[in-house]
Amino acid sequence: MQRSLALIIAVGLSVTSACAGDPARTPAATVPEAPSAGGVPEVPIGGPPAEAERSASGLAWIVLRPGEGEPARAQDRVVAHYTGWLPDGTKFDSSHDRDQPATFPVRAVIPGWQEALQTMRAGEKRRVWIPAALAYGEVARPGVPTGPLTFDIELLEILREPEPVPDPPAPPDVSAPPDDATITASGLGYKVIRPGTGTRHPTDESTVTVHYTGWTSDGRMFDSSLRRGKPFTARLEHLIAGWQEGVQRMVEGEVARLWIPAALAYGDQSSGNRPAGMLVFDIQLISFEP
Repeated sequence: MQRSLALIIAVGLSVTSACAGDPARTPAATVPEAPSAGGVPEVPIGGPPAEAERSASGLAWIVLRPGEGEPARAQDRVVAHYTGWLPDGTKFDSSHDRDQPATFPVRAVIPGWQEALQTMRAGEKRRVWIPAALAYGEVARPGVPTGPLTFDIELLEILREPEPVPDPPAPPDVSAPPDDATITASGLGYKVIRPGTGTRHPTDESTVTVHYTGWTSDGRMFDSSLRRGKPFTARLEHLIAGWQEGVQRMVEGEVARLWIPAALAYGDQSSGNRPAGMLVFDIQLISFEP
């Protein structure tokens, strides 16, 4: 059974039974060559002709139909029809067989597709020859085509995503609390960066909505709601002790910087994606309930 592009191209978990030796596969002799377009002669499947354009990576292509507008970008999503062949002409997947184009993020697909899509415009159709290094390599794996691959890609639509928000720079004082920071009995460092409004403070039972960015003491940013473009909401008592203590000192609208010792964060030993040691957070308290 054929699977979607998301599996075949992005994850590489499965391809059609044709790639696994199904007798119903499309034999090389019956694979149609691309029709002439814009003076380009019929285009073979097995390898790029001399007139194909080539990039430094080894990707090759011929434009069968030009598109319009700006090319897709790495952060965009696209809608595309496609057909993929092995060098001998065996078709291993096609969205046309399912009568449904595929929609996927540009970053989610194999490197050869990523490179091709970022030079394609909406409405464009091209034949692309992808070397093994930009596909799945030369080592055989169950359900994954190996070696160079050929695709016809028809870029139907580009779904524009906003430009990514640049990572905020690390503050100059991440290595230790400055002299004007307040140090609490627990060892938490606290400094108001921008005052808020009102007099109410959250409690440990409050549900808070915040924007935040976190750094290690050497200036490495390890997490940020600003990067995701969406505020973070959680019940305060479910967060690390340094957050519980620090955020309860804040009022709505306030931006504060917290220097959280390891004992109030994740400890001195890193575990998974949890950083070790003292952590520094800039937190903006947007709102809280109750």
